[in-house]
Amino acid sequence: MAPRLAFAAGETSGDLLASLVLPAVRARLPQASCAGIAGDRMIATGCDAWFHVSELSVRGYAEVLRHLPRLLLLRRRFIERVAQWPADLFIGVDAPDFNLGVAARLRARGMRTMQYVSPAIWAWRPKRVEAIRAAVDHMLCIFPFEKALFDRAGIRATYVGHPLAASVPRVPDAAAARRRLGLATDRPTVAILPGSRAAEVAALGPAFLAAAAVLAKSDSQLQFVLPIAEPALALMIRVQRDAAALPPERLHLIDGRSHDCLEAADVVIVAGGTATLEAMLFKRPMVIAYKVPRLTEWITLRQAVIPYFGLPNVLEGRYTVPELLQEAAEPGRIAAAVLRYLGDTAEVARLRERFDQQHEALLRDTPALTAQAIVDTLPGAA
Repeated sequence: MAPRLAFAAGETSGDLLASLVLPAVRARLPQASCAGIAGDRMIATGCDAWFHVSELSVRGYAEVLRHLPRLLLLRRRFIERVAQWPADLFIGVDAPDFNLGVAARLRARGMRTMQYVSPAIWAWRPKRVEAIRAAVDHMLCIFPFEKALFDRAGIRATYVGHPLAASVPRVPDAAAARRRLGLATDRPTVAILPGSRAAEVAALGPAFLAAAAVLAKSDSQLQFVLPIAEPALALMIRVQRDAAALPPERLHLIDGRSHDCLEAADVVIVAGGTATLEAMLFKRPMVIAYKVPRLTEWITLRQAVIPYFGLPNVLEGRYTVPELLQEAAEPGRIAAAVLRYLGDTAEVARLRERFDQQHEALLRDTPALTAQAIVDTLPGAA
């Protein structure tokens, strides 16, 4: 009988990660049926979307609390559909707070379960390892240091590398990317990535665009590029641009194409999360800034293990790029950090060398390793 694989991607980044490995899964298991909580990229690979990933895209404790009744109903409906299908294997993609709860309930019913992208137990809430042990048969790790943590905990784990590492060139070409985007190739360029969700853009967009306005006044040659993650965010970003008094001709708004924008940039102003890793893979110096509701900040600080927030700093185990969080994420400080990069070619060269070393460490045949792990976790596998 053809295997049935149930996926649950929790947000845009999970949709991207899953879409990069689904073709390899189909190559290994051509008769497999794939369905679940999917985004547009997963759907494009042939995954049947019972629910769209946008229904889970909330950030932070305060926002989750507001949406909790809806999320609990969605989880219950999803678990029942997976069980009634029934799936041979459940694969949660990122979003561990949602997916580990789903996995635990499905595993209790006798279903095999897998989590693709480990919760950051090395960063905060380390006691979650016990919940992971109860929830999953196999953990797929995307960072090299994670496997040893699960080995010590007696949890089956495989390091598969980070799928984005293979999708980004080791030697990016800024001039070519600028031509693709219709930008001037000879002008210094700052990419602005305020997030992919409305709540992130609402919190960070004003400061990011106000910082761009400060930079625009300091250097008439600077050009700015901002990828709009979702069409629904375009109006909000334009309103924020006008409120910041940033001349429209200085800011190029691009529908999607965040990788082109990163490759085109000299410096990146970026919200936290996967985008910081993408900026690192493109070897771009960055200023990380983030704001969350007070409740989220309080809970996170109480459970934090390491002080770093951005993934480049996590991978290095030290601050290699600035992190401006909460009140520190204000236009003047963001602009000053960008100007330091623009004026320090030696520091930029050092960063690019370190980022290339991290790129190499993350580079594996992730789709093939992930597909093999799925085959090995299916019922009947050794």
